[in-house]
This record gives sequence, structure tokens and C-alpha cells, in this order.
Amino acid sequence: MRNADLRLLYLMRTRGHSPGLEKAAQALGKAGNNGAVWVVLGLALAILDPERREAWLICAALGPVAIGLNYGIKLLVKRPRPVLDGLPPLGGAPSSLSFPSAHALSSFAVATAMFRVDPATAGALALALALSLGRPYLGMHYPSDVLAGAFLGILLGLIAPLSL
Repeated sequence: MRNADLRLLYLMRTRGHSPGLEKAAQALGKAGNNGAVWVVLGLALAILDPERREAWLICAALGPVAIGLNYGIKLLVKRPRPVLDGLPPLGGAPSSLSFPSAHALSSFAVATAMFRVDPATAGALALALALSLGRPYLGMHYPSDVLAGAFLGILLGLIAPLSL
């Protein structure tokens, strides 16, 4: 399994790269730091949809909550970030720990919760996928880190209460 994970990471880090795609992946990664894009999106929806304001505010808070939960898991697992000879990562990270991907966990948690509030927000799932795939593309995570983060995020997004 480890070899397949490493081979897929190497493929994602060496194929389909262009300056424009790398800049886009880096921008998405920065937007996903600490769940920032999800906080902004949740707050905007709370303003635009006062009837479901409480649920949207919970979605906005879910991103940072997921980041905190993710960090606890990282401290337990202690998997170091990938190192590929001759291919340095194309971005920075707040920690040297890799598993699971906080970007994937927070993104899928919030996107799933948003979809529960209003299926018209299904585009958030596409954003979560793009943001998550950018992590191994930039060499920041193994693909399995992203897969585990996405799975845990979907689970969190399904069980999170949407009202207090």
C-alpha cells in the first residue's frame, strides 16, 4: 500500500504541471488554510439566507473545528510529510505532520454540511475536491492523507448538528 501511495504521489507531483495550475493549486491551498474559505463562504450564506442563518453559521464554524480535530489526529499518528528526491513541495505547511490532510478534512466536512442545509450548494463539494487534490499535486501530502481526510470530513459533515 505504501508503495502505491508513493507512486501515485510521484505521478501527481510530476504530471500535468504548468505554472498556471501550480499557482491555482497554491491559491486554493492558501484559501483552505485554517478553513478560511469555508468560514467566509458560511458567513456569506448566513447573510444572504437569514431563514437558515443558524445552520450557515454552524457550517462556517465547522471548518476551524475540523482543523482542530485534525491536528489532534496528526499528533496521534505522527506521519511526516512526504519527501521526494529532487521534487521539493510547492507550498508551505503549518506543521511537519501529514496524516490526515487538514485541508481535505475541513473542506469535505463543511461542503457536506452545506449540502445538508441546501443541496443547491453541491458546488462546494467540487471546491472541496479541487482543494484536496491540490495537496498531493503540490507535494504536501500523500494521496492516502487526502483520502482519509476526505472520508473523515464527510463523516463529520454528516453527523454535525446544524442547529443548537
